[in-house]
Amino acid sequence: MANLVLYRKYRPQTFGEVIGQEHVVQTLKNAVSMGLISHAYLFAGPRGSGKTSIARLLAKAVNCKNPKNGEPCNTCTACQEINAGRAIDLVEIDAASNRGIDEIRELKEGIAFSPVSAKYKVFIVDESHQLTKEAANALLKTLEEPPSHAIFILATTEAHKMIPTIASRCQRFDFRRLSVKQIVERLELLIQKEGAKVESEALTLIALHSSGSLRDAEGILEKVLTYAKTSGKEIEIEGVFVRELLGIVDIQVVASMADLILLKKAAEALAFLNKNLQEGVDPYEFAKNFLEYVREALFLKISPSLETEFVEGLSQEQKEKLQKQALEFDAIVLQKTIESFMEAENQMKYASIVQLPLELAIIDSCMG
Repeated sequence: MANLVLYRKYRPQTFGEVIGQEHVVQTLKNAVSMGLISHAYLFAGPRGSGKTSIARLLAKAVNCKNPKNGEPCNTCTACQEINAGRAIDLVEIDAASNRGIDEIRELKEGIAFSPVSAKYKVFIVDESHQLTKEAANALLKTLEEPPSHAIFILATTEAHKMIPTIASRCQRFDFRRLSVKQIVERLELLIQKEGAKVESEALTLIALHSSGSLRDAEGILEKVLTYAKTSGKEIEIEGVFVRELLGIVDIQVVASMADLILLKKAAEALAFLNKNLQEGVDPYEFAKNFLEYVREALFLKISPSLETEFVEGLSQEQKEKLQKQALEFDAIVLQKTIESFMEAENQMKYASIVQLPLELAIIDSCMG
């Protein structure tokens, strides 16, 4: 049997194991405890924020034979069947690939039948905003007159694309991106369970690169741990390896580029860019990392209180360097530099010479 990937191997089995989303978790636990179960829920939020995991937990909690304070027991037949992925009364649909009217008609036919063994038949529709208009209208009719034994949980990353009449019939919960601290805490727990050694800097870099998505962070950690296992010996994964694996540009490179632009040394900045590209730096990652760096400098220029999570991946020396540059840069120059590189990042997708938009952004920033 193949090994499970980390995010499936350590998927939360109780609400208490969920990282973040406290406002969602506590409300759902209270609803289960008091028997105030809605017939339809809308879970809206960015990918990797826990929508599907919490949907499964809710399905387990409402069908649990021995719930305690809204938590599933994980020992009764209903809980064990859901944990094993063989619960007949839990139906999961990926609307990205099953989005048509025929699939929804099949769903409606299944809804008409009572649950086989559970109290509720739960339908989880992932990426529900991708349903076709006809399919969405068919689902709407079901939501208008739902059978008492059915619970719908619609998950979406783009709630604004949902048909308003569907959204209005659901109890909505908005999921938030996880903070770097929350993701690092989760990763620390996973490496402890896996018996691995990973530097704290490496975990912070993984968390920053995942952009608030726990699933993405766990996927990156999986790659990192795979490398450690294939090396044939026990090693401690360092931050430098994670940078190489993810293509993250060394902070010193973007700091040096900021210096050259600050001093308006266009020729040296162009040479510096091309030297790094020739050495293997990815131009897209360079643009992304440079924009993050200059954005942070602009925020620090306006007010030190605007410091973002970006600085969590910096050493004390690197933080001091950034703060010094923020003081020396004019706010208008920082703003113009950001605008130039944002435009470059967009144009790179269509440029026959991929670094040309970056070169023009450097010239524009230095000459402006």
